[in-house]
Amino acid sequence: MPRPLQSGGDRRDDGLAPLDVRVPHSRAEDAFGVFTGTFMAALGLYILEQSEAVTGGTAGLSLLLTFGTTLPFAAWFLLVNIPFFALATWRKGWVFTVKTAVSVAVVSGFAWLCEQHFPIPEIQPVFGVVAGNLLVGVALLICFRHGTSLGGFNILAIIAQEQFRLRAGYVQMGLDVTVILLALLVIAPQNVLLSALGAVIMNITLAFNHRPGRYRA
Repeated sequence: MPRPLQSGGDRRDDGLAPLDVRVPHSRAEDAFGVFTGTFMAALGLYILEQSEAVTGGTAGLSLLLTFGTTLPFAAWFLLVNIPFFALATWRKGWVFTVKTAVSVAVVSGFAWLCEQHFPIPEIQPVFGVVAGNLLVGVALLICFRHGTSLGGFNILAIIAQEQFRLRAGYVQMGLDVTVILLALLVIAPQNVLLSALGAVIMNITLAFNHRPGRYRA
């Protein structure tokens, strides 16, 4: 009968790392993970924009600002996130902050590419809201697990989870409600209701999959 693993991590007969030892991602894995997460986020946000819906966080604020100004989403997403980089530096350190800044910039770049090369003449709003928020939710999970975020409220949610043991998804959901209520000022009420549904979908994706101690890499 096999011995139980000790806290220090017993060796395994198959030569793999002990089950209770954290095996970090390599730089190549982090780079590809961030690339994948930022692309999925940009695609999801682009689908939401084409559906005339918003989402939460700084991405939602950026989408709102595109409805009332001439600046594109890519530019607003960079501008809105700048104040949060100071918070990230203070609470999470330079490595996390630099990776987050790079992720935000890459999302803006991918968003511009989507606008240029993926025209959507018409999209059914319910489908667009569900698909867009699922893409963004999965994208955030990928980014979190590779040591970065998409800036803004994501930084606050991660800090709340790590410092106060609050679920990142639930914290994000509370913040997102405020953004979606602001959407009533610029978009139709039915679109706001759809946006609220989408934000719930996105944050449930986070809450069910991003828990303290669940993911070791």
